[in-house]
Amino acid sequence: MPAPRPLDVLGVPVVPFDLDRAVAYLEAALDGEGRVQVVTANPEFVMHARRDRDLLAAPEGAELLVLPDGIGLVLAARLLGADLPGRARGRELVVRLAEAATRRGLGVYLLGAREGVAVRAAEHLRQVIRGLRVAGAYAGVAEGDDDTVPRVATAEPSVLFVAYGMPKQERWIARNLRRLPSVRVAVGVGGAFDYLAGEAKLPPEWMARLGLEWLWRLVQEPWRWRRQVVLPLFLLLVLRERLAR
Repeated sequence: MPAPRPLDVLGVPVVPFDLDRAVAYLEAALDGEGRVQVVTANPEFVMHARRDRDLLAAPEGAELLVLPDGIGLVLAARLLGADLPGRARGRELVVRLAEAATRRGLGVYLLGAREGVAVRAAEHLRQVIRGLRVAGAYAGVAEGDDDTVPRVATAEPSVLFVAYGMPKQERWIARNLRRLPSVRVAVGVGGAFDYLAGEAKLPPEWMARLGLEWLWRLVQEPWRWRRQVVLPLFLLLVLRERLAR
Protein backbone atom coordinates (compact mmCIF):
# COMPACT_ATOMS: atom_id res chain seq x y z
CA MET A 1 0.00 0.00 0.00
CA PRO A 2 1.69 3.22 -1.13
CA ALA A 3 1.78 6.11 1.31
CA PRO A 4 -0.15 9.22 0.27
CA ARG A 5 1.70 12.35 -0.65
CA PRO A 6 2.97 13.95 2.57
CA LEU A 7 1.91 17.40 3.71
CA ASP A 8 4.59 20.06 4.05
CA VAL A 9 4.53 21.47 7.58
CA LEU A 10 7.37 24.02 7.80
CA GLY A 11 9.53 21.81 5.62
CA VAL A 12 8.70 18.54 7.38
CA PRO A 13 6.87 15.91 5.26
CA VAL A 14 4.00 14.72 7.47
CA VAL A 15 2.02 11.75 6.11
CA PRO A 16 -1.75 12.36 6.43
CA PHE A 17 -2.54 9.19 8.36
CA ASP A 18 -4.74 8.77 11.39
CA LEU A 19 -4.08 5.85 13.73
CA ASP A 20 -6.04 3.24 11.74
CA ARG A 21 -4.39 4.12 8.45
CA ALA A 22 -0.95 4.21 10.04
CA VAL A 23 -1.43 0.75 11.54
CA ALA A 24 -2.69 -0.67 8.24
CA TYR A 25 0.34 0.74 6.42
CA LEU A 26 2.78 -0.66 8.97
CA GLU A 27 1.05 -4.04 8.97
CA ALA A 28 1.73 -4.16 5.23
CA ALA A 29 5.40 -3.50 5.99
CA LEU A 30 5.42 -6.39 8.46
CA ASP A 31 3.89 -8.65 5.82
CA GLY A 32 6.21 -7.53 3.03
CA GLU A 33 9.85 -6.70 2.47
CA GLY A 34 9.78 -3.05 3.47
CA ARG A 35 11.50 -1.51 6.46
CA VAL A 36 10.16 1.63 8.10
CA GLN A 37 11.41 4.16 10.64
CA VAL A 38 8.40 5.86 12.21
CA VAL A 39 8.51 9.34 13.73
CA THR A 40 5.55 10.28 15.93
CA ALA A 41 5.94 13.99 15.35
CA ASN A 42 4.82 17.04 17.26
CA PRO A 43 5.81 20.73 16.98
CA GLU A 44 8.97 20.01 18.97
CA PHE A 45 10.12 17.54 16.31
CA VAL A 46 9.37 20.04 13.53
CA MET A 47 11.53 22.65 15.24
CA HIS A 48 14.35 20.14 15.75
CA ALA A 49 14.15 19.10 12.09
CA ARG A 50 14.40 22.71 10.94
CA ARG A 51 17.74 22.94 12.72
CA ASP A 52 18.95 19.42 11.87
CA ARG A 53 17.84 18.22 8.44
CA ASP A 54 19.52 14.85 9.07
CA LEU A 55 16.45 13.97 11.16
CA LEU A 56 14.51 13.75 7.89
CA ALA A 57 16.97 11.41 6.18
CA ALA A 58 15.71 7.84 5.90
CA PRO A 59 18.00 5.09 7.22
CA GLU A 60 19.85 3.06 4.61
CA GLY A 61 17.44 0.60 2.98
CA ALA A 62 14.41 1.93 4.85
CA GLU A 63 11.56 4.41 4.56
CA LEU A 64 10.99 7.36 6.88
CA LEU A 65 7.35 7.80 7.88
CA VAL A 66 6.53 10.99 9.80
CA LEU A 67 3.15 10.66 11.52
CA PRO A 68 1.12 13.43 13.21
CA ASP A 69 1.14 12.80 16.94
CA GLY A 70 0.67 16.26 18.43
CA ILE A 71 -2.49 18.31 17.94
CA GLY A 72 -0.21 21.18 16.96
CA LEU A 73 0.54 19.49 13.64
CA VAL A 74 -3.14 19.00 12.90
CA LEU A 75 -3.88 22.67 13.56
CA ALA A 76 -0.81 23.78 11.61
CA ALA A 77 -1.88 21.74 8.59
CA ARG A 78 -5.32 23.31 8.66
CA LEU A 79 -3.87 26.80 8.89
CA LEU A 80 -1.70 26.00 5.88
CA GLY A 81 -4.71 24.91 3.84
CA ALA A 82 -4.33 21.14 4.20
CA ASP A 83 -6.18 18.64 6.33
CA LEU A 84 -5.01 15.77 8.49
CA PRO A 85 -7.68 13.13 9.08
CA GLY A 86 -6.54 12.67 12.66
CA ARG A 87 -3.55 11.75 14.78
CA ALA A 88 -1.48 8.64 15.32
CA ARG A 89 -0.58 9.02 18.97
CA GLY A 90 2.55 7.18 20.01
CA ARG A 91 1.13 5.47 23.09
CA GLU A 92 -1.79 4.09 21.05
CA LEU A 93 0.46 3.08 18.18
CA VAL A 94 2.55 0.94 20.54
CA VAL A 95 -0.47 -1.13 21.57
CA ARG A 96 -1.87 -1.47 18.06
CA LEU A 97 1.47 -2.55 16.58
CA ALA A 98 2.06 -4.99 19.44
CA GLU A 99 -1.35 -6.51 18.63
CA ALA A 100 -0.44 -6.69 14.94
CA ALA A 101 2.86 -8.40 15.77
CA THR A 102 1.07 -10.92 18.00
CA ARG A 103 -1.36 -11.90 15.25
CA ARG A 104 1.66 -12.71 13.10
CA GLY A 105 3.65 -14.47 15.79
CA LEU A 106 6.33 -11.76 15.68
CA GLY A 107 8.36 -10.37 18.56
CA VAL A 108 8.58 -6.80 19.86
CA TYR A 109 11.39 -5.09 21.76
CA LEU A 110 11.05 -2.13 24.15
CA LEU A 111 14.19 -0.01 24.40
CA GLY A 112 14.73 3.12 26.45
CA ALA A 113 13.07 5.18 29.21
CA ARG A 114 14.34 5.14 32.78
CA GLU A 115 15.70 2.01 34.43
CA GLY A 116 12.97 -0.60 34.86
CA VAL A 117 10.25 1.34 33.01
CA ALA A 118 10.56 -0.63 29.76
CA VAL A 119 10.31 -3.90 31.69
CA ARG A 120 7.13 -2.76 33.48
CA ALA A 121 5.68 -1.45 30.22
CA ALA A 122 6.37 -4.82 28.59
CA GLU A 123 4.64 -6.62 31.45
CA HIS A 124 1.58 -4.40 31.05
CA LEU A 125 1.46 -5.18 27.33
CA ARG A 126 1.67 -8.90 28.09
CA GLN A 127 -1.33 -8.55 30.40
CA VAL A 128 -3.52 -6.77 27.84
CA ILE A 129 -2.39 -8.63 24.70
CA ARG A 130 -2.75 -12.39 25.04
CA GLY A 131 0.12 -14.26 23.39
CA LEU A 132 2.37 -11.23 22.94
CA ARG A 133 6.00 -12.21 22.41
CA VAL A 134 8.27 -9.66 24.06
CA ALA A 135 11.73 -10.30 22.61
CA GLY A 136 13.27 -7.99 25.19
CA ALA A 137 12.97 -4.85 27.30
CA TYR A 138 15.96 -2.75 28.30
CA ALA A 139 16.71 0.84 29.28
CA GLY A 140 20.26 1.42 28.13
CA VAL A 141 21.28 4.92 27.07
CA ALA A 142 20.80 6.72 23.79
CA GLU A 143 24.54 7.00 23.18
CA GLY A 144 25.40 3.45 24.27
CA ASP A 145 25.19 1.71 20.90
CA ASP A 146 27.87 -0.85 21.77
CA ASP A 147 25.59 -2.03 24.58
CA THR A 148 22.10 -1.65 23.14
CA VAL A 149 22.55 -2.72 19.51
CA PRO A 150 23.92 -6.23 20.26
CA ARG A 151 21.08 -6.82 22.76
CA VAL A 152 18.41 -5.93 20.22
CA ALA A 153 20.13 -7.77 17.36
CA THR A 154 20.43 -10.96 19.42
CA ALA A 155 16.73 -10.81 20.40
CA GLU A 156 15.70 -10.57 16.72
CA PRO A 157 12.45 -8.58 17.12
CA SER A 158 10.35 -7.56 14.14
CA VAL A 159 9.01 -4.43 15.84
CA LEU A 160 11.21 -2.10 17.87
CA PHE A 161 9.93 0.69 20.12
CA VAL A 162 12.55 3.24 21.19
CA ALA A 163 11.84 5.68 24.03
CA TYR A 164 14.85 7.95 24.45
CA GLY A 165 12.91 11.13 23.85
CA MET A 166 13.02 13.36 20.82
CA PRO A 167 15.35 13.68 18.92
CA LYS A 168 17.69 11.13 20.55
CA GLN A 169 15.41 8.20 19.75
CA GLU A 170 15.17 9.19 16.07
CA ARG A 171 18.94 9.50 15.81
CA TRP A 172 19.42 6.11 17.50
CA ILE A 173 17.12 4.41 15.00
CA ALA A 174 18.59 6.21 11.98
CA ARG A 175 22.16 5.17 12.71
CA ASN A 176 21.44 1.63 13.94
CA LEU A 177 18.53 0.23 11.93
CA ARG A 178 20.85 -1.18 9.25
CA ARG A 179 22.56 -3.22 12.00
CA LEU A 180 19.25 -4.83 13.03
CA PRO A 181 18.23 -7.05 10.09
CA SER A 182 15.21 -8.57 11.86
CA VAL A 183 13.51 -5.22 12.54
CA ARG A 184 10.83 -4.31 9.99
CA VAL A 185 9.30 -1.39 11.88
CA ALA A 186 11.13 0.87 14.34
CA VAL A 187 9.17 3.58 16.14
CA GLY A 188 10.29 6.48 18.32
CA VAL A 189 7.64 6.56 21.03
CA GLY A 190 8.71 9.30 23.45
CA GLY A 191 6.97 8.92 26.80
CA ALA A 192 4.73 6.00 25.82
CA PHE A 193 6.49 3.54 28.15
CA ASP A 194 5.80 5.84 31.09
CA TYR A 195 2.06 5.60 30.44
CA LEU A 196 2.12 1.85 29.89
CA ALA A 197 4.17 1.27 33.04
CA GLY A 198 1.93 3.50 35.16
CA GLU A 199 4.70 6.04 35.72
CA ALA A 200 2.60 8.81 34.16
CA LYS A 201 -1.14 9.33 34.50
CA LEU A 202 -3.27 9.40 31.39
CA PRO A 203 -5.09 12.69 30.80
CA PRO A 204 -8.86 12.84 31.22
CA GLU A 205 -10.67 11.84 28.05
CA TRP A 206 -11.97 15.35 27.43
CA MET A 207 -8.43 16.74 27.47
CA ALA A 208 -7.28 14.01 25.09
CA ARG A 209 -10.12 14.81 22.68
CA LEU A 210 -9.17 18.49 22.69
CA GLY A 211 -5.51 17.69 22.14
CA LEU A 212 -4.42 19.04 25.52
CA GLU A 213 -2.22 16.10 26.51
CA TRP A 214 0.79 18.45 26.44
CA LEU A 215 -0.85 20.68 29.06
CA TRP A 216 -1.76 17.68 31.23
CA ARG A 217 1.82 16.38 31.08
CA LEU A 218 3.17 19.84 31.87
CA VAL A 219 1.00 20.06 34.99
CA GLN A 220 2.15 16.60 36.07
CA GLU A 221 5.82 17.32 35.27
CA PRO A 222 6.46 21.08 35.51
CA TRP A 223 10.11 20.68 34.54
CA ARG A 224 8.90 20.04 30.97
CA TRP A 225 8.24 23.76 30.49
CA ARG A 226 11.67 24.09 28.88
CA ARG A 227 10.49 21.83 26.07
CA GLN A 228 7.32 23.85 25.52
CA VAL A 229 9.02 27.17 24.82
CA VAL A 230 9.24 26.21 21.13
CA LEU A 231 5.46 26.24 20.77
CA PRO A 232 5.01 30.04 20.39
CA LEU A 233 7.78 30.16 17.80
CA PHE A 234 6.24 27.20 15.96
CA LEU A 235 2.89 29.01 15.82
CA LEU A 236 4.50 32.23 14.59
CA LEU A 237 6.31 30.36 11.82
CA VAL A 238 3.08 28.66 10.76
CA LEU A 239 1.25 31.98 10.63
CA ARG A 240 4.09 33.52 8.64
CA GLU A 241 3.96 30.62 6.19
CA ARG A 242 0.20 31.04 5.83
CA LEU A 243 0.60 34.71 4.99
CA ALA A 244 3.38 33.93 2.52
CA ARG A 245 1.17 31.44 0.70
